Amino acid sequence: MHEKERHRIILSAVQERPVVTVQELVELTSSSEATIRRDIAALHVQKRLRRVRGGAEAITPPQFIGLAGRPFKVNETMHSAQKRAIAREAVELCSDGEPIIINGGTTTFQMVHYLSNRRMPIFTNSFPIAEHLLKHSKNTVMLSGGTIYREQNIILSPFENDVTRNFYARRMFMGAQGLGPLGLMEGDPLLIQAEQKLIDQADELVVLVDSSKFRQRSSLILCGLSRIATVITDEGIEDHEARMIEEAGVGLVIARSSVSKTEESSIPA
Repeated sequence: MHEKERHRIILSAVQERPVVTVQELVELTSSSEATIRRDIAALHVQKRLRRVRGGAEAITPPQFIGLAGRPFKVNETMHSAQKRAIAREAVELCSDGEPIIINGGTTTFQMVHYLSNRRMPIFTNSFPIAEHLLKHSKNTVMLSGGTIYREQNIILSPFENDVTRNFYARRMFMGAQGLGPLGLMEGDPLLIQAEQKLIDQADELVVLVDSSKFRQRSSLILCGLSRIATVITDEGIEDHEARMIEEAGVGLVIARSSVSKTEESSIPA
């Protein structure tokens, strides 16, 4: 990851939380501790943040607490070809008239390009997904209620009696911060709470993750592998990772990221 991109992630993180630790920034940027400490020192000198023991804080404290994880705009630029291929395979699982849930994320967002000619009820907690589908498709779109988290572009509610409990889906499509032998992992308790409610409303859970997510870990487990029906990933998955998925009895789909010019030009805006 380039220095400019690391600095953007670091500055975004300190605006979301009172204090961000070096270790949290290491995980967010997939960089070494030494690199992060140098970045913090450089940004401190530039007066863009304040260096504190073990981490950094904003010069101006955040007005509200955000979610752990990279901002949507940063994640959107990473592994973009793989995410688009994964999303294409995900939509192939859908049938017109079949209700689905799409959880917010940069990989799931790519599904909107292939849903433009479909006709189905879609429930989502993603403002960008809902907005795109409303403008470029005739699908029926339902949004969850709650607070909009700007950096991740998702809507989350802490309340049990929200509209989530009134929607049934044949399948739920979601990404994750990491995927390992213990299951799906996320980095924020509020995300875990909201996503577990959504999972409960679907018959099948389909996980969309680029192959880098098999090498990422978090301290919070969203659900075990046994809850997952299908994992869709890219050609970068390693043999032992594929075996882990298959031995757990989970379906595995490998998306081909190289598409022909004819295929690419047929993708709607």
